[in-house]
Amino acid sequence: MSKPSNPRREADNEAKVVLRTIRISPRKLDLVAATIRGKKAASAVNELTFSKKRIAQDVKKALNSAIANAENNHNLDVDRLIVAEASVGKGLVMKRFQTRGRGRAAGIIKPFSHLTIVVRERAEAEDK
Repeated sequence: MSKPSNPRREADNEAKVVLRTIRISPRKLDLVAATIRGKKAASAVNELTFSKKRIAQDVKKALNSAIANAENNHNLDVDRLIVAEASVGKGLVMKRFQTRGRGRAAGIIKPFSHLTIVVRERAEAEDK
C-alpha cells in the first residue's frame, strides 16, 4: 500500500509558482511584486516587460510559468487570469567581509529571497 497523496492546497481555479533562492534582497523584490498584485495576467506581463528593475525579468519568467501551469495543468482560461497573490519571503543570507584600513574588516551581507505567485481565474460574473 502506498501513502495517500497530499490534497491540493490551492483552490480549483488557482495555479501557483514558487521561485526560491533569488539573489536579491526581499525589500527590493517586493517593490516589483507590488506592481503586479491584483492586475490581470496579461497586463502584469506587460508591466514587467518594460520595467527598468533588474529583477523584473526573473519575476516575468515566474509569472509566465504560473500562467502556463494554469493553462496546461489546471485547464484555466488564460484571458481571465489575475495575479491574486505575489508574496516575497526571506531566504538565506550569505555573510562576507571586506578588508579595510588598519587591519579592520567591514561586514557585507548578501541576502536571498523567495517569491510566490498565485494566479486565479475570475468567475463569469466578475467579468461583466
